[in-house]
Amino acid sequence: MTVSDPRLVPHADPAAATALERTWRDPPGLYGWFAAINHKTISKRFMVTTMIFFLLGGVLALLVRLQLAQPDAGLLKPEMYNQIFTMHGSTMMFLFAVPVMQAVAVYLVPLMIGARSVAFPRLNAYAYWIFTMGGIMLYAAFFAGAGPDAGWFSYVPLSSLRYSPGKGVDFWAQMITYTELSGLMEAIVIIATILKLRAPGMSLNRMPLYVWAMLVTSFMVLFALPAVMLASTALITDRLVDTQFYNPEKGGDALLWQHLFWFFGHPEVYLIFIPPLGFISAIVATFSRRPVVGYPAMVLALVTTAFLAFGLWVHHMFATNLPELGKTFFTAASLVIAVPTAVQIFCWIATLGSGRINFRTPLLFVLAFFFILVMGGLTGLMLASVSLDTQLHDSFFVVAHLHYVLMGGAVFPLFGAFYYWFPKFTGRLLGERLGRWNFWLFFIGFNVAFFPMHLLGLWGMPRRVYTYPAEMGWGDMNLVSSIGAAMIGVSVLLFIVNVVRTLRHGAMAGPDPWGAGTLEWSVASPPPMGNFEVIPMVHGRYPLWQPQPEPTHVTGMSNDWREVLVTTVTDAEPDHRLWMPSSSIWPFLSAVATTILFVGSIYTPWAVVWAAAPVAIGATLWFWPKRAVVEQRVHSESAP
Repeated sequence: MTVSDPRLVPHADPAAATALERTWRDPPGLYGWFAAINHKTISKRFMVTTMIFFLLGGVLALLVRLQLAQPDAGLLKPEMYNQIFTMHGSTMMFLFAVPVMQAVAVYLVPLMIGARSVAFPRLNAYAYWIFTMGGIMLYAAFFAGAGPDAGWFSYVPLSSLRYSPGKGVDFWAQMITYTELSGLMEAIVIIATILKLRAPGMSLNRMPLYVWAMLVTSFMVLFALPAVMLASTALITDRLVDTQFYNPEKGGDALLWQHLFWFFGHPEVYLIFIPPLGFISAIVATFSRRPVVGYPAMVLALVTTAFLAFGLWVHHMFATNLPELGKTFFTAASLVIAVPTAVQIFCWIATLGSGRINFRTPLLFVLAFFFILVMGGLTGLMLASVSLDTQLHDSFFVVAHLHYVLMGGAVFPLFGAFYYWFPKFTGRLLGERLGRWNFWLFFIGFNVAFFPMHLLGLWGMPRRVYTYPAEMGWGDMNLVSSIGAAMIGVSVLLFIVNVVRTLRHGAMAGPDPWGAGTLEWSVASPPPMGNFEVIPMVHGRYPLWQPQPEPTHVTGMSNDWREVLVTTVTDAEPDHRLWMPSSSIWPFLSAVATTILFVGSIYTPWAVVWAAAPVAIGATLWFWPKRAVVEQRVHSESAP
């Protein structure tokens, strides 16, 4: 391959662009729908699916708030309330928060680093199908009357066979296996893509901060998710084949569940939280018209947060009978982790203060993030105190803190990201007026819904209860909280209306409607199937904002085969060309076979044995090379 002078080959010629589009597009028809592996196709499906689960979780939350809006309410029976409460938390934590961040990354990361595809595109498709089938399985069980009812955390012995004799907890445990398997595969795809498929010149110190955020998050996934998969597997074997991992009467340990679950659970907060930090860096830079201040400090803060996140899990276990010295250590760690986040906030403030701010809807969601995250962070510091946490541990104060951190730290930036990158996804700009209504209703409704919960917790209202007597005096605040939840629901409906209206009649966006500086804005909106007609050469952190010295792009890449350029890990120097696999239906069929194994094992351990054969067949045919394709590739490579 050779590096091209931009004055000689500024763009691929029309015939080459047509060939490239034909090479990378998904097959047509129904078969093509199931065989698609293009990262943008899979990502858009992933985003839509996670948003559907977000809406389902929101409806369940409204049912919870309707039940609690008045004392002694009888809208929901205790058993149904427990199922709805469990499904709401499980949906938001496992079927929305982490998967939606990975879904957005699968679309954006290749575009931001100058790649034509993700690494392992078939694995990416398989991860999507596994995730979707796991979510469908959980909701099918719920609507069939076998929903889980032990809480989204499923503490033992509450989730043991003695206290939860139905199949609901088994379906919940297998849903964990589905979603975490999908998350692990997506993490592998993202890590390999970032480290090996960056455009020439995009060294590690030139990567966009969002790409850094996803690289850090993906490495965290590799260490955090196996813990909860191990915990859920031990739980389901306790229930189905009479192992005794969590039974103290038979040598097990009930606290083992909490250690395994929260070793995943607290890092999961940062799996949800770190990608939005990358969203914010991109949005702040674009709407202040200047690079983010303190790039090295921002990267170090992301890495530091990832390391500290794995030393906080006992933060959730202060009410258990653990050694006081150990609790002191985790108190200190819970306080220290606020430092890298504060560093990033100061860098963003410095960027906004020294730039020319353009107050558009994406930036409004980011500014709201600053306010809400500080509130959630302050209550987090309060709960880091062992003595105070012991008093507030099972109260609504913790519910308020959780939602301020997760919704404030993740959902607000996520909505900002949707408004910011929607033109790239679809080629159309979301309506600004509806966007502002969406923002203000969401911001006000959020604070109306969750700030009163702090007071309810301080007044002694316990969480995880389906009703309360009128004489406790909690009715007014619960009513206010429920009104706020309804405002959030209206806000989300406005967002949906905005999306539908924009897809039909929205203003065309063009390649770069915001005047941004990163590579994804250098291609058409929406991007062509092969992303880049020619692979760009990168000479800075914001290529579109600075003069690009020659050379500007690479030549010698095939337009007739799915070929990507592999570069070195640190300096992104060209290494070799790699053939990407073609579209295939086998990832989908392998996911179906895996689903048969997982669901069958809920009813009989023998399903693991018998269903292993279809899984093995699917995986074998997935990787089986096609002779005609191999011969054509050999002929193409040997041609002069």
